[in-house]
Amino acid sequence: MLKQHLQQKLLQKLSPQQIQFIKLLQVPTVALDTRVKEELEENPALEDPSLMTQDEPRSEYDDLNDSPEDYEKSSDEGTDEFNVDDYLQDDSANDYSTNYNNGDDDEEKKETPIAIESTFFESLQEQLDLIPLSDQDFVIGKQIIGSLDDDGYLRRPLSSMIDDLAFSQNVMVEEEDVLEMLKLIQSFDPPGIGARDLKECLLIQLKRKDVNNPIIIKAINVVENYLDEFTRKHYDKLERSLGLDSEELKEIVNEILRLNPKPGDANQVTTKQMQIIPDFHISNNDGILVLTLNSKNAPELKVSRSYQEMFEHYDKASSKDKKLKEAVQFVKQKLDSAKWFIDAIKQRQQTLLKTMNAIMHYQYEYFLTADERKLRPMILKDIADKIDMDISTVSRVANSKYVQTEFGTFLLKSFFSEAIQTENGEEVSNKEVKKILEDCIGNEDKRKPLADEKLTEILKDRGYNIARRTVAKYREQMNIPVARLRKEL
Repeated sequence: MLKQHLQQKLLQKLSPQQIQFIKLLQVPTVALDTRVKEELEENPALEDPSLMTQDEPRSEYDDLNDSPEDYEKSSDEGTDEFNVDDYLQDDSANDYSTNYNNGDDDEEKKETPIAIESTFFESLQEQLDLIPLSDQDFVIGKQIIGSLDDDGYLRRPLSSMIDDLAFSQNVMVEEEDVLEMLKLIQSFDPPGIGARDLKECLLIQLKRKDVNNPIIIKAINVVENYLDEFTRKHYDKLERSLGLDSEELKEIVNEILRLNPKPGDANQVTTKQMQIIPDFHISNNDGILVLTLNSKNAPELKVSRSYQEMFEHYDKASSKDKKLKEAVQFVKQKLDSAKWFIDAIKQRQQTLLKTMNAIMHYQYEYFLTADERKLRPMILKDIADKIDMDISTVSRVANSKYVQTEFGTFLLKSFFSEAIQTENGEEVSNKEVKKILEDCIGNEDKRKPLADEKLTEILKDRGYNIARRTVAKYREQMNIPVARLRKEL
């Protein structure tokens, strides 16, 4: 039986302008220039004065004193009515970006030369090209190289590669043919390349050393037959099984530890690594912290004068046919889009500065001294309440923006931490506890590393009443293995 009933729902719908601002807020400085260029290419009504010639008229968008609240009002109002005066600016106004100039443009504009390097796969292909091979073997070799992971391993089954060669290359081969070419590629540099698992990778490297050396012979035996015991650091069991003394085992272990478990990683081109450009700079001026926004975050943008004049011309036309109305609507849409984008860039700058300024003042002592013990417990809500913004906005800033200080460049997220209460009732940051754990583990006797229970006792002796599972969680967050795996001979 069908029934009718009324249901009331409260939905929050974001405007296109708000969505554009949110997306821009997440963009790091290193990618902002690309995003601006994309917008310039898509919208002819948006211009960058820095790319214009001296003879072209200049017009700046200079509503810099508007607050974010004003921006939100202007985004919602006047969507149906259109006034060309909104797009006409005073030519004598300062450039949009001047209020955010940090005075370090010369340093930022210096070009860094990038060395031209071969990629890992190109290097292997070059080695393959130097070997006289039949057409079939050459195709198999290319297929193997193309199937390697970034770390240099061949994890794809040989049967799958045989199928690929048959379907894509129309080359029919047997498994023995592929194995023969795989052995050839495993002789390439870097040593260990083309291995199908860790054991094979280490054995390839060891067998390229002096196989008459007794230590190498025993190291090969350990990797071939006792790799599980070795990785778990069951050294006592290795000594008993192989009849070794501790000094001899230490030599074998050191020999194996010199090998590269990921031979492909060391050959990746450096240009593929993520480049970090700090979004903020904090300088210490005689005990007073000064915050500046990276000037790359303030591109010079303006609404096109030619599009403004075009709209005026169309708008004043005495008679408007269908085509003219469509032209007016198109120009209006592009002008609106340009204005919204400039507004979003402006609001992005205001939000970045507002958020970072609140973080800087909250952690003032830390930014003065770089002492992690001065780092106050701070969660996203603390900053959101201070700047009267949503927690999600602070999260977007903290997760993607970096600040450069006199003692390093840091992701803003690293300054947030939970509070831990000491025995005397004082609240401290969990980063302080992590620092103590790091120091304790760094100074421990590696022959008898400190277990989590012992670390818990040390923290309790210092006034931090923390459970063992919490100590284990902090240790894992710092990528420190358990005591057994930290043991050394």
